[in-house]
Amino acid sequence: MAVSIRLAGSNARLQQRRVSQRDQALRQLLAASRERETLLKTILDTIDVGIVAVDSQGETLLINNQQKAFLKMAMTAEGSRGPGEGSRGPAEHDWLVFGQDRRTPIQLEKGPVRRAVQGETYSDYLLWFGAGTGQRAISTAARGMKSELDDGFGGAVIVFKDVTDVVDALAAKDELVANVSHEFGSPLTSILGNIDLVLRGDQELQPATRLGLEVAERNAERLRALVEDLLSSAAAVESVHLRRTDLAGLVENSLVSARAQADAAHVGLVADVPAPLWANADPLRLGQALDNLVSNAIKYSPGGGLVTIRAERNDGWVQLEVKDTGMGMTTDESARIFTRFFRTNAARQAAIPGVGLGLSITKSIVERHGGSISCSSEPGSGSTFTVALPAGQPQEPSQTEAPAVY
Repeated sequence: MAVSIRLAGSNARLQQRRVSQRDQALRQLLAASRERETLLKTILDTIDVGIVAVDSQGETLLINNQQKAFLKMAMTAEGSRGPGEGSRGPAEHDWLVFGQDRRTPIQLEKGPVRRAVQGETYSDYLLWFGAGTGQRAISTAARGMKSELDDGFGGAVIVFKDVTDVVDALAAKDELVANVSHEFGSPLTSILGNIDLVLRGDQELQPATRLGLEVAERNAERLRALVEDLLSSAAAVESVHLRRTDLAGLVENSLVSARAQADAAHVGLVADVPAPLWANADPLRLGQALDNLVSNAIKYSPGGGLVTIRAERNDGWVQLEVKDTGMGMTTDESARIFTRFFRTNAARQAAIPGVGLGLSITKSIVERHGGSISCSSEPGSGSTFTVALPAGQPQEPSQTEAPAVY
């Protein structure tokens, strides 16, 4: 019995030492974890970028001080909470969060957190927080997180950055371009008018004189086209006026306008668009963007071919596709195609007229609608431009449904 008691006591002391060692190790791990947590929180609260982490249901897991400051801009006088705060309150429609026109309230399903919870990955999604002179431009981006259990969607991290100064600087630049271009317009009109009078007048002109005047007229026309493109570029960044618009009608009007150009280039036009196809859009601006895409598709199919326009509605978005069978582009060129004044080597070698502003204008218009545009292309195999736009107003949720996450 004495031996058994001694052995039991030894085992108990050994277990106690092991427990003590494990407890000390756990305390060290806990202290290290708290230290890392404090460091992470300090870093997140130091940077000037708002950060929100949410789970798969949209509940807030983490939010830093900068984001809390942004949220104050989105609060109404009643104190309702804004996007990124996990708010599910009844005053969601009163949040001071607007689209790129700075006046149209953003739809709940188009809010940055709601889009991230639905599994979207996006960047440079511009919104305006607040109202009046304190309104700020906020660029948002989101990336999803995988669940450790089933490798599925486990939530998302959404980043908010104040880009008001950048937006104001770009607006000032575009205003300068518009003013200068407008001042060029009147002298050019006068120059072209007088050259036309001389060329078509009664007096006989020497061949060399006529040739010189014709060269001057062509170059003045090119300069006027450039001025018009610059004015269109500046106008494209102005406010759009969104309303419920049938895209099928816009497509039909665009094809009618492009018919003469297509016939001259021996290019066929095909449309596969359901009617009606509703979207929140400015018909004037979106029609301009669509005309640019169709005209480009025809222009860059110099050997003839086919231009196809397709559209469909999918999960609250309308996707519009303009596809041609023309000369196409390299991967590097298609990545730069929306840059102002960029033109492909093939277009320059083929002497296709243009200054490289049409697609830049189109991108600006589409983004002003809260949408996006992309391009896929291969040399010699044509190009496909895809536009995604918010669809029409959603139906109001019933009282029994769970409130939406903004």
